[in-house]
Amino acid sequence: MVIKMNTVLKMTSITKRFEGVLANDKVNLTVGHGEIHGLIGENGAGKSTLMNILYGLVQKDSGEIELDGKSVEIPDPQTAIRCGIGMVHQHFMLVPGFSVLQNIILGSEPGRAGFIDYGEARKRVLEIMENYALNLDLDRKVMHLSVGQMQVAEILKLLYRGAKIIILDEPTAVLAPAEIQDLFKILERLAGQGCSVIFITHKLREVIQITTNITIMRKGVVTGYVKTAETNADELSTMMIGRKMKEQLERITISDPRTIFEADNVSVRDSRGFTAVKDISFRVKEGEILGVAGIEGNGQDELTEALIGLQKTESGSLILNGREISGMPIRKRRECGLSHIPADRLKRGVVASCSIWENLMTTQYYKPAFSRMGVMKLRKCGEQARELIDQYAIKVPDESYAVSTLSGGNMQKVVIARELNISPDFLIAAQPTRGVDIGAISFIYDRLIEMRNSGRAILLISSELDEILKLSDRIIVMYEGEIVGEFKNDGNLSEIELGLYMTGSKRREVKEHAE
Repeated sequence: MVIKMNTVLKMTSITKRFEGVLANDKVNLTVGHGEIHGLIGENGAGKSTLMNILYGLVQKDSGEIELDGKSVEIPDPQTAIRCGIGMVHQHFMLVPGFSVLQNIILGSEPGRAGFIDYGEARKRVLEIMENYALNLDLDRKVMHLSVGQMQVAEILKLLYRGAKIIILDEPTAVLAPAEIQDLFKILERLAGQGCSVIFITHKLREVIQITTNITIMRKGVVTGYVKTAETNADELSTMMIGRKMKEQLERITISDPRTIFEADNVSVRDSRGFTAVKDISFRVKEGEILGVAGIEGNGQDELTEALIGLQKTESGSLILNGREISGMPIRKRRECGLSHIPADRLKRGVVASCSIWENLMTTQYYKPAFSRMGVMKLRKCGEQARELIDQYAIKVPDESYAVSTLSGGNMQKVVIARELNISPDFLIAAQPTRGVDIGAISFIYDRLIEMRNSGRAILLISSELDEILKLSDRIIVMYEGEIVGEFKNDGNLSEIELGLYMTGSKRREVKEHAE
């Protein structure tokens, strides 16, 4: 296909093989000057490998890279930076204890004789910020920034080094809706001033909103190149995963459902001693998904930790299947029917250095079926792990591999398999699809709906409004630790309406335990 634009980057027939796996098979990518170009595909499609080659982190086996029509070799990231290529990774590369300014100039400090000229550095960075209409406190330590502000700091690092091609790897994975829109405004300003942006994502609505053209990859090859204005989500998902995403999820109605879980007048303090959850009450019934919408940092994390037993409640009661669990340890709560998919799978969901089977068995290893007199029955544990790997379609050579070797989607499936396999009565699912591709998202949605339809109760905590609206039967909105709105999800709710409650612009009186 002939692309009519001023081409700044052209990658031709890029091929890369890892230990028998063909990660990139003669991949072509063309990006125009001042373009925001989408690069989409499932986890394992080869898009990250392609970008790592462009940034010099991985060396291609064959193929050619051209910048402004000239062939170049990029053996390392330093060369990439000198060529004007920068990359913002999904997990930020910032030093928490350093200031924003120190992070931006780290490794490229102006000065002489071993002394850093911070005045000159500040002047340069402020000029960049003014040029691109960016706003950030340069003296603030990174540890005190929001996720969105950290991302701005990463972009400033690249602009300070003269980047004209900016690679963003899943840039919205950990952003709240308002932060996503702020990022998009920044990207549009960058493109407007001649920067080219490669936007790696699996979120189809976002790639349609922000990009000009989209390259689609599946299993190491390019399956399509489309102009964004001429495509839609169905076409993109078909090229990505070979099928359309389900529009509707089948739901079963349970007559006269009983209450599984009840929170009454619950307050929780955060790690600093401030009240993060303020006297909230809600119920979740059999065969129901109660969605908790809200911008992150409004008490959702503290509420989750109080429910699972990582944090003490300041006041109120937590009742599961008619039993008060507030004073119970974590394992006892699990034995009463509670399960938890954590928001951060790397921090709370898995032990990355341990094997897949060890991670799958962490909630059951001590039970008689898998242990006798403190000695684990390794054969039984292995059999159970292999069953779960098959049942949850976890793509892995075998159960002995370390969890750290898995893609984000497969790692999340390990967590979900472990948490759903114990058949909990009450599941807390926090950000269950964060950072996974649309194929894994579809799989996870199906498992949650199956669990709901079997009579279980689910508390879904998500910053993804489309996810909340697609899965929830009822929705509560949290703002500054309070429930400011409660709604039946009858198909008439809009993201704009919910967004007003999430930002505190609107609130309504919440009837206690509204049905």
